[in-house]
Amino acid sequence: MRVFVILPAAGLGTRMAAGHSTAAPKQFLELAGVPILIHALRAFEQISEVKELYVAVRATEKERLAAQIAEYGLAKKVRVVEGGDTRQESVSNALHSLDCEEDDIVLVHDAVRPLIEPGIIYRVIEAVERHGAAIVGLPAVDTIKQVERTADGAIITATIPREYIVQAQTPQGFRCGLLKRAFAEAAQDEFAGTDEASLVERAGAQVAVIAGSASNIKITQPGDLELAEFYLSRRAVKV
Repeated sequence: MRVFVILPAAGLGTRMAAGHSTAAPKQFLELAGVPILIHALRAFEQISEVKELYVAVRATEKERLAAQIAEYGLAKKVRVVEGGDTRQESVSNALHSLDCEEDDIVLVHDAVRPLIEPGIIYRVIEAVERHGAAIVGLPAVDTIKQVERTADGAIITATIPREYIVQAQTPQGFRCGLLKRAFAEAAQDEFAGTDEASLVERAGAQVAVIAGSASNIKITQPGDLELAEFYLSRRAVKV
């Protein structure tokens, strides 16, 4: 059994760009002097079970990423592929590049979650070995309301018990054969999912959830970068 990792990184980061002075996509912004994407790649590169990492970026960013991969000594395991206009297209392009067996494991991780912990990665791998599919999730702490959108605004239609809700994070992991089948069925039916698990659920497979971490944040807005710097500084103090 081998483990492959896919990082979709073709997003333009419009929410971040609106409040940030640089025109660089958010995955290339620096966190403690190192690009966000490189932080994420380093986390998986140190996992001995990981054979290769595939990063899907826009064609215009391939040269920049290749230079960074070389600069930070990641060229041995990291492969660059061209991404698509959506996350689903980017992951699909990377999947087509993988030479994986049915029972191999594929992890998909947001390129802008730079603080993923090795322990969580290992637990996802173990959960996929047992269940075939697993994601990282955080229990909901706020009261969750289901609403209906109307011309006058949102109207509550139900209150959803928090014990039934988790906030999905990444990595999301799957047996390679299952993930490829789920993507093929979605493409055939022209179905667009919100994440990889939604495609696998649609294909009829059960997806396990393991506990995530509050520090495993997804950087989408300028304030998220400041929070990531705080979490990173706390790690440095603990070390």
